[in-house]
Amino acid sequence: MRPEDSTVLLPMADGGEGTIDALETSDPGAARMMLRVRGPLGVPVDAALLKLSDGTWIVELAETSGITRLEAVSRFSACTASTFGLGEAIRFATSRGAQNVLVALGSSASTDAGAGMLQALGAKLLDASGRDIGPGNVGLHDLASVDLSGIAMLPPRGIVALTDVTNPLLGKRGAAAVFGPQKGAASEDIVEFESGLARFAELVGLEPDAPGAGAAGGTAYGLLAIGATISPGAATIAEAIRLHETIASADLAITGEGSFDTQSLAGKVPSEVIEAAIAASTPTVVLAGRVADEVANDRVRGVAATWSLSELAGSAESAMRETELWAETAGARAAASAF
Repeated sequence: MRPEDSTVLLPMADGGEGTIDALETSDPGAARMMLRVRGPLGVPVDAALLKLSDGTWIVELAETSGITRLEAVSRFSACTASTFGLGEAIRFATSRGAQNVLVALGSSASTDAGAGMLQALGAKLLDASGRDIGPGNVGLHDLASVDLSGIAMLPPRGIVALTDVTNPLLGKRGAAAVFGPQKGAASEDIVEFESGLARFAELVGLEPDAPGAGAAGGTAYGLLAIGATISPGAATIAEAIRLHETIASADLAITGEGSFDTQSLAGKVPSEVIEAAIAASTPTVVLAGRVADEVANDRVRGVAATWSLSELAGSAESAMRETELWAETAGARAAASAF
């Protein structure tokens, strides 16, 4: 940087992990708190929640029911992980006067379509004997009836599900087929997962093909069942932190990604930053741990240059071992080349 240059830091997220961090910086009156909830496998976890000054609460599924909450990812966890803790967090926020709740979907451990969440909120999901079904996708196979009338209290301004994907609940692009393997499911489990989700959708009665319904193991579908809306996470957060206004007054925008590739251009943080910069005629530089050839340098509209930490360090291992050093090096080169 030149001595006269100044920087503005705007934490961003795409509606998954990091959403609380990003929105906390946008509101001086924000209050973070911890809540003990049931983790994805039933072991209690302490989850962060955020209350904004306008009465909006933010809950991250990754905090309550995320895959990072597991000691180990396995077929067992993939089959039995539940979103019950997410429901507990939503219920707590509502009981504390939340006007609306933003649910950040991402990094889920489960494929239960939000069934556990609904149970925590008061829904009755029963088997043929009238007993509560068990946790996880495996429990959906026993489902005989769904009664949502017990959900007595929801935020007056509703619930918004933030996500960076548009996958439906079922099918080749659905929650089981696309995201099941990431959660530890074996190839033979996917058919069973799909069957459980289809059973749930049949009894709930909502359209399973809704864009985004498959997000977070189908949790978005469960939220739709109680009247929630689905919103693109990156765009929603960009508006809250005034990203577009800030970039419009900047000479250079710098964004980053662990691995910058074509998927980064579909609803992820870099795509939102790049589009905002294009609208403002501001050049963008991308720093990433890895940069795929198809998006390197100026091959993406609006991107002036890309810098790969792995290339600068000589290997991905070196870049991960000394991330701060190579990020600083990349940033310095990006700034020097931009002016």
